[in-house]
Amino acid sequence: MKPHYAIAFLAATLLLTAYSGVRKPTDQLVEIRSGTWPMNLERTIEARDTSYALLFRDQQVLNDVVMDTLPFVNLVQLKYLEQALSALKKGTNGDIAKFKDYSVKRADVKGQGTWYILRYQWGLTNFQQPEADIIIEAIKHL
Repeated sequence: MKPHYAIAFLAATLLLTAYSGVRKPTDQLVEIRSGTWPMNLERTIEARDTSYALLFRDQQVLNDVVMDTLPFVNLVQLKYLEQALSALKKGTNGDIAKFKDYSVKRADVKGQGTWYILRYQWGLTNFQQPEADIIIEAIKHL
């Protein structure tokens, strides 16, 4: 092996070893829904930052399991979701909260209560008021 290749190899090995030693602990804050259509709120703690994510199964894909992740770069961004769900809870059928990357729409279903439709990029999930309340309370206690 030529000397400059050996140095590059050694540097890459050291970098890979150092990078693989950095853990990003991820905590499941709350399991909003389990079963066939799971939904979870998670927190990832890094050296300087804490980020959050809402994980859900895409309900547009029926013949396969496709999990989507709606990321929130910090707690402030996650609190916007809590505020939107709280406002929609007090609102009426058809109200919508639009954000840069996602939206949440209130969709009342006769005889079934209040539902919410969350759209993120190409993914979609829906959830009922009790699940929205779980999300609201989990975020409030962070």
